[in-house]
Formats: sequence, structure tokens, C-alpha cells
Amino acid sequence: MTNQYQTLLDAVQVRFSDKAHSLHLYLNELTLEVAAKDLLTVATVLRDEFNFEQLIDLCGVDYLEYGQADWDTKRGNTGFSRGVSKAINQATENRHQERFAVVYHLLSISNNQRIRLRIYVPDNPPCLDSVIDVWNAANWFEREAFDLFGILFNGHPDLRRLLTDYGFVGHPFRKDFPLIGEVEMRYDPNKGRVVYEPVSIEPRILVPRVIRRDQHSKMTQGEQKHG
Repeated sequence: MTNQYQTLLDAVQVRFSDKAHSLHLYLNELTLEVAAKDLLTVATVLRDEFNFEQLIDLCGVDYLEYGQADWDTKRGNTGFSRGVSKAINQATENRHQERFAVVYHLLSISNNQRIRLRIYVPDNPPCLDSVIDVWNAANWFEREAFDLFGILFNGHPDLRRLLTDYGFVGHPFRKDFPLIGEVEMRYDPNKGRVVYEPVSIEPRILVPRVIRRDQHSKMTQGEQKHG
């Protein structure tokens, strides 16, 4: 299996030498990254020349605050450190300035091979060409990415929400979408219908107090007594 995917990697590398931003193989999973402007060209070649005739999945990714954390997990003499600092920059490789990306998972039934195609989406709002003309199965997948991430797809014949309710505000899979939502709904008996109103719940952040004892530290007299 490894030799099969190594052969595929070499062939893809030669074919897209002028378009591939990155191409790597890890655990028999091949990932190809190209620019947004080359999406349709690369997708068509993958279908026609490499026999990736089936689109298994299409999903959006939000890289907001990617590489940042609220704590550093380095272990010290008194146990693991707590989350006391905000927005710690973690060491990351291949960071991109684009916030959103779209990932395509492709399957070649005839060759029994898979490949992952990743496109970082430029502009605000994020917008990418639709691949419906390449893989018709992308129709609802692209609607889902639009609904949950707000990613637009040029050329989609019916780009509208798929999973959220009528009148929903915002895109719930974005990292900055509030956990309590933007609006709430209720049935108004006077109007005889469902109405939407601003959220009445006040957001709150719960930060638990965590005490971790190092396994090498000495127990107190009370702990020794009841231990």
C-alpha cells in the first residue's frame, strides 16, 4: 500500500509541478494543496487523468486563532501548568494567512486510491469556484460549507442554507460564533407564529480552579492520615 501511494505521489508531483503549493504523504494519506485559482483545473485533471471519479466529502475549516492556546502544557516540578495566559503562540509549521480552507476527499474506485485536496480560500467574504461541474455530488456539500462557515461558491446553482433554521443569523461553525447563538426563537400566542428575538441569555465564561499535585510531592499530614 505504501508503494502504491508513493507512486501516486510521484505522479501527482510531476503533473502539478507548477501548481502544487505542498504535497506530502503521511500514514498512506496523500494531501495536495493548490491555489484557489487552480482549483477547477486541478480537479478536472484528478478526475480525468488520475481517475478520482468520486467526491467522498467536502468540508470547510476555520483557522481563526490557529496555533494559539490558553495554556502551555509543559510539565514542571509542581505538575502541569495551568491555563493562566491568553493567546499563547504555539510553534506551528506552514501557517497561512488565509482564515478559511476547503478540503476535498476524493476516491478512485478503479485504482482503489484516495487523495485529499486542500484549498485556502482568499478574500472577504471567502469565495471559491464550485466543483459541481466536476463532481455533481458537491452540490449539498457546498451548501453545507456555506451554511456552517459562510464560504461562497461561484457557479453553484442553488446556494442556500441546508442545516440551520429559517431566519438563522450567522454561521455556527465559525470559531468566533457565540456559543449562545445570535438569536432565540419562541412561539408568540398573540401573533400566532414563531418569532425571533435577540438572545436573552448573558454569556459567561467558567474557569474552573484546578489543583494538581505532583506525584513526587509529599502528602500533608491529613492526606497521610486518611490515605
